[in-house]
Amino acid sequence: MRVVEDTIALTGRMMKHMTRSVDTIVTVVLMPILFMLAFVYIFGGAMTIPIGTYKGFIIPAILLLTVISGVAYSAFRLNKDVTNGIFERFHSMPIAKSAILNSHVLTSLIFNTTSAVVVLLSGLLIGFRPKAGLLEWLVSLGLLLMVTLAASWIAILFGLVAKSSETASVFSYLLMGLLFISSGFVPTETLPNALRGFAEHQPMTPIINTMRTLLTDGRIPSEVGLAFLWCGVVILIFQALSITVYHKKMR
Repeated sequence: MRVVEDTIALTGRMMKHMTRSVDTIVTVVLMPILFMLAFVYIFGGAMTIPIGTYKGFIIPAILLLTVISGVAYSAFRLNKDVTNGIFERFHSMPIAKSAILNSHVLTSLIFNTTSAVVVLLSGLLIGFRPKAGLLEWLVSLGLLLMVTLAASWIAILFGLVAKSSETASVFSYLLMGLLFISSGFVPTETLPNALRGFAEHQPMTPIINTMRTLLTDGRIPSEVGLAFLWCGVVILIFQALSITVYHKKMR
């Protein structure tokens, strides 16, 4: 119970930091919405996919973009705690040590999932009409939570190892690169052969394809298992690495 109580208390501290930061809200919520509007109404006219269909086509990629933008701030704020000596102060207090990392992960999960829901509601306002039933919505939410958790643990690792808070969020550009070289914004069939092979066999594509099929077609695709598997593998690897680095830093 102590771990849970301490995690909740520290999560409240982090949520206050996140919600009071105007630049965080602008970057995490407003920028993905602007990206969505730009792709639909500026670039969408040049696509062979009808604009009405294209709205649903890019929604999964925009949701992942929202998560990636958000976890960059999680890495930034974690690194500030490390470099400013906050971690050492916490370790001198009678709190569960595992609650320190857990609070950063939980804050990231709450904040970024909420941001993604806001972006999704914005998609509904511009004409996105999902066909998902209750089961498909639940699976979509579960996958979004898994993706956010996986990205959060990646952020935790980079936040711990970065030398400064300015470089802690650099990893997000790598994730964005994966996002753009995937099926997120254009069909992989339109990519050059070399990029197409990479796009079809990297983690973002089955995740995006699964969310797209769930939301726009209202059915569970065959890739759903692969999408969850990718998320699970990333969580296990980066959680283990983060905990190892954390223990070494706190010795």
